[in-house]
Amino acid sequence: MENIEKTWRDKYQHPAQWDHVFSPLSMGEMVTNSVLAHPDAPMIDFMGRLFTYGEMFGQIKRIACGLQAMGVVKGDRVGLYLPNTPHYVAAYYGALMAGAIVVNFSPLYTAAELEHQVEDSGTKILFTLSAKALLPTALKVLDDSSLETLIVGSVAEMLPPVKSLLFRLFKASESTPLPDDKRVLRYSRLVANAGDCVVATIDPVQDIALLQYTGGTTGTPKGAMLTHQNLTANARQVQMIDPHRDELDRIIAVLPFFHVFANTCTLNRTVVNGGEMVMLPRFDAAQVLAAIQRVKATSLPGVPTMFQALLDHPAIRNIDFSSLRACISGGAPLPLELRQRFEEATGAKLIEGYGLTETSPVVCTNPYEGLNKTGTVGQPVPGTRVKLVDREDPTKPPPPGEPGELLFAGPQVMRGYWNRPDADAEVFIGDYVRTGDVGEIDEDGYVRIVDRLKDMIAVGGFKVFPSQVESVLYHHPMVKEALVIGIPDHYRGEQPKAFVTLAEGADIDGAALKDWLNPQLGKHERVCEVEVRLNLPKTLVGKLSRKELVAEERAKAATADAKAGTGA
Repeated sequence: MENIEKTWRDKYQHPAQWDHVFSPLSMGEMVTNSVLAHPDAPMIDFMGRLFTYGEMFGQIKRIACGLQAMGVVKGDRVGLYLPNTPHYVAAYYGALMAGAIVVNFSPLYTAAELEHQVEDSGTKILFTLSAKALLPTALKVLDDSSLETLIVGSVAEMLPPVKSLLFRLFKASESTPLPDDKRVLRYSRLVANAGDCVVATIDPVQDIALLQYTGGTTGTPKGAMLTHQNLTANARQVQMIDPHRDELDRIIAVLPFFHVFANTCTLNRTVVNGGEMVMLPRFDAAQVLAAIQRVKATSLPGVPTMFQALLDHPAIRNIDFSSLRACISGGAPLPLELRQRFEEATGAKLIEGYGLTETSPVVCTNPYEGLNKTGTVGQPVPGTRVKLVDREDPTKPPPPGEPGELLFAGPQVMRGYWNRPDADAEVFIGDYVRTGDVGEIDEDGYVRIVDRLKDMIAVGGFKVFPSQVESVLYHHPMVKEALVIGIPDHYRGEQPKAFVTLAEGADIDGAALKDWLNPQLGKHERVCEVEVRLNLPKTLVGKLSRKELVAEERAKAATADAKAGTGA
């Protein structure tokens, strides 16, 4: 352990001290400090309307006071069921200044998913919009759960005057009229106050700021309890490793704020820096490219599928990317070919990092400048410790020379799971949190993710890492996306199967890809089939997702077994 940490100190590439100590800071203090330092600087560009730090702070304070007037006290849960609009920023910081715990809800949730999370978290108040994609679902949850109040805003109230008028005239059909229901309150009425109440007193280290639910790739989603200090420390960790933090900072905010990646790497990190967020409610490649051109953006955080979509769009050839310094990729492994193509097309650096919901989320990233190691997620961010443990017994180190499960400790590590002490006992080893990821740490202190423990395929007693097979597939010029899963096999237990999408204009079938792939793999890694599809399943933020394919193949195997058993 000491030798590993000495490696970081001796070969640390980030422009910061690795052992930096982050003083306690609440989220309210964080945003207040930025407002005092940059009151007239633009905080948000929403569809061409600029909101300064001072202007947004007025809304934040009025939301805090409005919530207090409704009876919200410290520790109450306030939900955000919102896309990326100024409502989110104001409600997020306003609820936190009122002492509430924010709960993020994906706008893509079904009513059943929303209701489950409302009940699990004990959310009583929910912010949403009058959009048809949101309000009907929220109203159903209001009727069918213990939710007490909906606070409803509209996109039009945040647009520039001309766009607001056009929206009301021509896009009224995209909104749902508010019912005559005392449980439903207009956003405009909530903020109709002087904003002069006394904000809550917060203990940054102990008080929870955010309940961020895990993706639920296995089992029921759990609420990670992220404290004020967890969030502000991670925002400062991300901000201080940027060598350009004192220069113009204009970030494309298209990753959804309800996801922990964007919450830290787009929202909180930019507020700490006094930067500007160019906000887009959803990802559309043409709109993102146009925004980069219009505002001369300096940064774009995203997931690999976003960068692929930008490359695939014909407009990319006409965009001036000279202002774009760096793009941060997270959420999924970044294929080397994608990184190289994106950097060649834009001239911007594409930097891979790594984190998880339970760590607010960032724990590692490649440096903006200096040694950027392909295939790694870089070095730990300041204040972060990492170690490897045995994959079968986390109380022991891994055998010499073998990968192990990655564990992290630092000021960004959650307090635990909401009402789940059983899960806490499984995930914590002392101050360290288990990731469920298998990794290696090289001689320069760079972390390499080998695969997920739960994704490993057991082939006749051998372990196969899907990501290693996928990395070979990505070397084929006709493969655009690739996923490998284990499917049931009566003899070997499991066998690998690959699913791919093809690059535009590609003409190859699965059998030919299998013939190309298998000779490059070990015998136990060889796939039984390569299936070509038009699309592969993705998560809410665009990450490729294996779980749907696993469920599909298991159902197929069960049906086949049932037919065999009946002789059908």
